[in-house]
Amino acid sequence: MLRQLREQVLEANLEVVRRGLVLYTFGNVSGISRDENLVVIKPSGVPYERMTPDDLVVTDLDGKVVWGELRPSSDLATHLHLYKSFTEIGGVVHTHSEFATAWAQARRPIPPMGTTHADYFYGPVPVTRELTAEEIDRDYVRATGVAIVECFGNRDPMEAPAALVADHGPFAWGRTPDDAVHNAVVLEAVARMATYTLSLRPDKSGVPQALLDRHYFRKHGQTATYGQSGS
Repeated sequence: MLRQLREQVLEANLEVVRRGLVLYTFGNVSGISRDENLVVIKPSGVPYERMTPDDLVVTDLDGKVVWGELRPSSDLATHLHLYKSFTEIGGVVHTHSEFATAWAQARRPIPPMGTTHADYFYGPVPVTRELTAEEIDRDYVRATGVAIVECFGNRDPMEAPAALVADHGPFAWGRTPDDAVHNAVVLEAVARMATYTLSLRPDKSGVPQALLDRHYFRKHGQTATYGQSGS
């Protein structure tokens, strides 16, 4: 079932390890088949170096396992809520990468400090509100997804394809599982750069709006000019 998507999701999970975004079995990547409304996700607690495509788990959008013998990631309900709410996305990744997690634990959005940030995120990377004790006790994992969606409001989730969950860590997404991992890698880089920038100049407020627009829209939207035509 969904062999090609399972192979893509496995490769995306292995890429977060290669890029140094996870420790041990922390983190997970999923992908969705929009045609079949099925999600492929990493199994819970299985070491990355031992995973094969047959270890990945396929569920429906209600979280029911429809293929696979292992339990899905404990973050499944967050992934599912993001897929239901952000209908353009095709992959989701959650890590505890060091610098992005530090910003999440500080409950601070990552401001756009320069053009590296502006190339990928049109404005700040948002941070969620704190979850209530009732949310944590009742349905913690789904509530995490709800808080992420809430913090975007009417903002296009593809303009800033990541969020920091307060006291927890980052989630990122993209049009494919590989794209989601790419965004997670860049997120960690801009979190690190923002940390260093503010240590050197605590009073810096961010990149000028004109420069943010110039760099973001050269890569995104109908007027994008970056790269080769048709690539």
